[in-house]
Amino acid sequence: MAETDKNKQIARPPVIAVMGHIDHGKSKLLDYIRQTNVVERESGGITQHVSAYEVVHKDQKITFLDTPGHAAFEAMRVRGAQICDIAVLIVSAEEGVKTQTLEALKSIKEHNKPFVVAISKIDKPEANPDRTKQSLAENDVFVEGYGGAIPCALVSSTEGTGVDELLDLLLLVAEMEELKGNPEKPAKGFILETNLDPRAGVTATLIIKDGTLSDKDFVLAGNALGKIKKMENFLGKPVKELMFSSPVKVFGFSELPPVGCEFRAFAAKDEADKWLAENPFTIAPCGKIFNPHVAENAIRIPLVIKADVAGTLEAVEKELAKINLERVFLEVVAKNVGPVSENDVKLVSAFPEAVILGFKVKSEKSAITLAEKSGVTIKTSDIIYKLSEWLEELALGRTPKVTTEETIGRAKILKTFAATKDKQIIGGVVSAGKIVKGLKVKIHRHDNEIGQGKILDLQIQKIKVNEVEENTQFGAEVEAKIEIAGGDVIYAFETVTK
Repeated sequence: MAETDKNKQIARPPVIAVMGHIDHGKSKLLDYIRQTNVVERESGGITQHVSAYEVVHKDQKITFLDTPGHAAFEAMRVRGAQICDIAVLIVSAEEGVKTQTLEALKSIKEHNKPFVVAISKIDKPEANPDRTKQSLAENDVFVEGYGGAIPCALVSSTEGTGVDELLDLLLLVAEMEELKGNPEKPAKGFILETNLDPRAGVTATLIIKDGTLSDKDFVLAGNALGKIKKMENFLGKPVKELMFSSPVKVFGFSELPPVGCEFRAFAAKDEADKWLAENPFTIAPCGKIFNPHVAENAIRIPLVIKADVAGTLEAVEKELAKINLERVFLEVVAKNVGPVSENDVKLVSAFPEAVILGFKVKSEKSAITLAEKSGVTIKTSDIIYKLSEWLEELALGRTPKVTTEETIGRAKILKTFAATKDKQIIGGVVSAGKIVKGLKVKIHRHDNEIGQGKILDLQIQKIKVNEVEENTQFGAEVEAKIEIAGGDVIYAFETVTK
């Protein structure tokens, strides 16, 4: 770094990612800090977007990222760890370390971020902070006063207990990290979220990590270049200029920039074009197959995925990837943000079995009309796991049924005691599995099937039973047109339709 650039650097506010398991109090904590309510506006009571907020504590600014805890939003949590300066690992005093706690911790360590532990819900009757600290220690997280040096705060987002102490800790860690920025440089940072609004066009939420962004700038992210038409701060108010650590909503991109990628601001378009020519950006094409290892006779269901923002688009893909059906072939042929449009339906109109899934989006009337004519199914929902449940049920309903015979047990015939027309009394011993009353049997002689029959009755030492286990002798009444002889082998089986 040039000496002149160093001289122009000043301290910048920290960008904080709040991470942890679902329902451990991340959104409640931010609600208390910023005195707003996110949870009540979210479907199903879980945070389903990454959001950014600025707060002021002791005259110092702090930017918070709120990352969702639900399992489906792993990519969004990883992005939070990538973008932030400091992480807050929030852990419930009632439940201790859980699955997404470990996942968040892994992301924090992979990106080598300093972090503070916040033990939440200390006001609850079942709260046990010491047990939570022990749970953390068992996962190699040693907090201050418990064998380690990781800062830790006990908080109650309901009563506000410990919140000021947590903010003090964050400012202290930020001071130790010596976060700096040059306000005279063109802005650069990360794309936090993107959206396609029918009226406003492509918008993106950015986190500025260095420099200053002006509403006269060109912004390049991936291959998406935009001349800024308008900028809004995190409160939705128009602004002309913002400096590092600020979240900003930008209007004017020509296409959706990739979420999580770095952005750079330029004073002129030719500067941006030159930089892109020298630093080409590539992105993997669509055509993702969720379950490639399926049976040869599997049915194919082409999928189009639509979501309100790019981050939740990733989350929908992750949730759908959990569907693992032996004879169903799920293939994403297209994915994008914005409402379900007529073009989406046209894309798959040649495939009546195609499905368009929309998360937190509406369907245009023309799309609905064309889908009905084409036989394309459109399903939208505001709850992410409801989409995967619905798709799995639909796929099962479309799967051709296959009837197979499953062998339940094998028995060797020791003797035939009596025989009448089509019925015989035999004695035998179960050599594998079990023989069950009412099941059909295949009769084998010298390893060849010679006929079939049915177990009408079973006895063990003249006591009637419903089934006979392995290595047990039994008597049975068998209905069969073929005469059974000593030395024959019977295989009990049942017909199963899947």
